[in-house]
Amino acid sequence: MDRNNAPLLTAEIDPVAHHVRDGGVIAYPTEAVFGLGCRPDAPEAIERILTLKGRPAAKGLIVVSDRLDRLAPWLAPLPADRQAEIDASWPGPTTWLLPVTPDCPTLLCGEHDSLAVRVTAHPATRALCAAVDSALVSTSANRAGAEPCRTWDCVTSQLGAGIDAILQAECGGRDAPSAIRDARTGAWLRGGPDPDANTDH
Repeated sequence: MDRNNAPLLTAEIDPVAHHVRDGGVIAYPTEAVFGLGCRPDAPEAIERILTLKGRPAAKGLIVVSDRLDRLAPWLAPLPADRQAEIDASWPGPTTWLLPVTPDCPTLLCGEHDSLAVRVTAHPATRALCAAVDSALVSTSANRAGAEPCRTWDCVTSQLGAGIDAILQAECGGRDAPSAIRDARTGAWLRGGPDPDANTDH
């Protein structure tokens, strides 16, 4: 890929999916902001995202999908009642910290023993996952310290040639990023009943 050129901007899923399948880095809309993404099993692309954002690898990353089973090899089992509560919240804007197996890439979970996962209801993101036949890394499209982008013009201006393609679709209209909950305890770590709660995951 010629990363000296401006990223491809398109409203079509297939050209963006091609870049993802080819190991590229893309930007795409999520429920509240644009995300930077790639295949979660593409370490070079993940490293590109971390470098582009200036994000420490120890923090880990969120992974979104249209189906939880795409991540099954990396996820440890949960008690049936906990899993039922998670399943009932999806597809939707809640991100859950799910316990991982030793097979989960460290670039995804960072220094944690859990992986931040969301089965999204955003139609464009779901279509992109289906086209790639994979979940996607999902971290807000911005450099460290800057506001997350809510439009593709912002992504182009702030991140430019650091990415390969931008999916020109609208974000989901939420003001706040996804709520985050601990799957093992049910505790809200961001959003939910305690909007002042936060997490570094």
